[in-house]
Amino acid sequence: MSDNKRSIVILIADDDAEDRMLLKEAMEENRLKNTIQFVENGEELMDYLRNKGKYADKEKYSCPGLILLDLNMPKKDGREALKEIKEDAHLRLIPVVVLTTSKAEEDILNTYDLGVSSFITKPVTFSSLVDTMKKLTEYWFDIVELPKVK
Repeated sequence: MSDNKRSIVILIADDDAEDRMLLKEAMEENRLKNTIQFVENGEELMDYLRNKGKYADKEKYSCPGLILLDLNMPKKDGREALKEIKEDAHLRLIPVVVLTTSKAEEDILNTYDLGVSSFITKPVTFSSLVDTMKKLTEYWFDIVELPKVK
């Protein structure tokens, strides 16, 4: 993996503190070198992406190369945030991977219709989560060429 690919920020939007901790640990288990940032709802996600409020520092909160998005969050859910991201000419280039507990066909169809890059149902066990994060990061950082979004 090149140093350039290691510098890609992963932004995780998930309201569940335990899920955030498990995702962080799963990525650490895979020795992922990327910076990981967390937001807890869709409003925070949009503030981060637009460098508003507490996310105004562009050095500290740089544009992510990949967003992992939970669908069911308070204030603004993942579906609403995804719609906003994909309607924004600047933000729509950022790959968004839905990572949620939902297995609903309607959620799968709707998020792909809104422009999501991938839809993943959260694994039940930690070892499965580690494996999923390994495959996800290998795909997005070793195989795929990502656009440079500023």
